[in-house]
Amino acid sequence: MIAQLTGTLLFKSPQYLIIDVNGVGYRVLVSLTSFAALPEVGSTLTIHTHTYFRDDGLSLFGFTTIEEKNLFQKLIAVSGVGPKIALTILSGIPAKELAQAISEQNVLRLKAIPGVGKKTAERIIIELKDKIIKDFSSLEYQSANVSPIQFYDDVLSALINLGYQRQQAEKAMQKIAWHEIQTIENAIRCTLKELAKT
Repeated sequence: MIAQLTGTLLFKSPQYLIIDVNGVGYRVLVSLTSFAALPEVGSTLTIHTHTYFRDDGLSLFGFTTIEEKNLFQKLIAVSGVGPKIALTILSGIPAKELAQAISEQNVLRLKAIPGVGKKTAERIIIELKDKIIKDFSSLEYQSANVSPIQFYDDVLSALINLGYQRQQAEKAMQKIAWHEIQTIENAIRCTLKELAKT
């Protein structure tokens, strides 16, 4: 499987680009987001890729950020969402905003993407929300003192110590905007607000 390419950008268009790697030209399909971030033709670049195998051959999908690639791989794991639809979704919304919309269960935001209907939007949220909530890197969460997983566990532990059931606490944690969270205290406060609504 080809996971990354480094070479000379020979051609670029909103649909695909061609990268020359030691004399071999690779055709790589890209989202509009990645296309906008590409350097000028003739430049050297490194692009993250996903190799997709089909009966009639293989296709390479390229991404300028690892976050976008990770989201693409999550999307194509959703039933009914193929690589072309996944690429269309990533062309219609930046990776960070997509992760935020999924984590906040914002069906309307996903439906606003051309080619995405209500059922597809709901299926994406149902199948990916828990994975996105725990994947703080996709939401650009950073903590100088603890890892993202440890941060999540610390918040959950604090809520359980306050007397909430684990399932109840996790359900409320799924509703908060993690991209805005800076401290454990802030996360607990936001989750308690959600718990108060139930």
